[in-house]
Amino acid sequence: MRIAVDAMGGDNAPREVVAGALLAAAEFADTELMLVGDEKAVQLELEQHAGDVPSNIAVEHAPQVMEMGDAPVEAVRGKRRSSVTVSARLVAKGEAEAMVSAGNTGATVAAATVLLKPLGGIKRSGIAVTFPTHIGSTTVIDVGANIHCRPIHLLQYSVMASIYCEQILDIDTPRVGLVNIGAESKKGNELVRETRRLLEEHPRINFVGYIEGYDIHNGVCDVAVCEGFVGNVILKIAEGMSTSLLADVEAAFRSAYPDRDSEYIEVLDRIRRRNDSAEYGGAPLLGVDGICIIGHGSSNARAVYNAIRVARGFGGQHVNKHIAEAI
Repeated sequence: MRIAVDAMGGDNAPREVVAGALLAAAEFADTELMLVGDEKAVQLELEQHAGDVPSNIAVEHAPQVMEMGDAPVEAVRGKRRSSVTVSARLVAKGEAEAMVSAGNTGATVAAATVLLKPLGGIKRSGIAVTFPTHIGSTTVIDVGANIHCRPIHLLQYSVMASIYCEQILDIDTPRVGLVNIGAESKKGNELVRETRRLLEEHPRINFVGYIEGYDIHNGVCDVAVCEGFVGNVILKIAEGMSTSLLADVEAAFRSAYPDRDSEYIEVLDRIRRRNDSAEYGGAPLLGVDGICIIGHGSSNARAVYNAIRVARGFGGQHVNKHIAEAI
C-alpha cells in the first residue's frame, strides 16, 4: 500500500510528521510512505535521524504550504502545489491509495472532495471521530466537515458510520443515535425531526432515537449523528474536559499522597493514554472516493504513526466498497 503523508500539515510539521512516518515505515515494511512537502525541509528532518532513510520512504516535492487561516476552497484552487493538494492529487491519480494530513481541516476536506470526488450517491462527506467510553466506544459523525446539513446528509452519515463501525471496530448492528436537545420525540429543530423520520424508516440503520450530549460517553449508542457545527463543539469540549479532569485528578493525588506517586502514576498514565487523541491517530473522512485520514492539528510523532496505521486498516477492510454498495 502507498500512502501520501502531508509533511507540512499541523502545528509540529515537518518535524513530528517525519518522525511519525519513520516509526510507521519501520513497522509496516509493506507500506510505502510518500512524504509530501518542501523537499529541502523534509530532507533536513530525515537527516536528523541516525541511519539510512528506509527504502519505503520517498519524498514528493510540494513547495506551497496550506496555512491554518486559509479559506479552504479558495486555497485549494489557489495553492495547487500545496502539500495537502498534492497529496489528494496523488490519491486521485492512483499514485497513492490513501492520504494523511494534520493540517488545515477545511482545506483537507475541500481538497479530498474536489480531487477525489464523492463516492457514488454520497451528497456530503463527514468526519468520524471515535470516543472511548467506559464500556466501549461511540463514533461521532460529523465533527466539522459540513456545518450546513439537510436530513439526507445526516441519513447518509448514519449509514457510513454504521458501516465503519462494522468493518473497523467489529461492532455488529451498530446502534445509531441522533444528537438533540432532549430525548422526547417532539424536541429539536426541523432538521433533527425530519432526520428522525428518515432514520426510523431506513432498513439499514439500527436507530435508537434521540440522544443528548452526555449519552455519547454513556454507551447509549455506537454512532452519534449530528451536523458538523455541533459535532466540532462536542469534540473540542470533550478534549478540553478530558485534559482538565485528568490534570485535576493527578494534582489531587499528588497533594494527598506526595510520597506515594509510584502507586498511582501508572494507573493515571493508562487512563491518559486511553483518552489521548494521539493514540487514535486520525479521523476518516467518510464519503469520498479514496482514503483520507485527518489528524489533530497538534499531532505528535505518535499521532502521525497511528494515523498511518488507521489508513492501512481502512484500506484493508474495503470500507468504501461497503459504503458504496449500501448507498
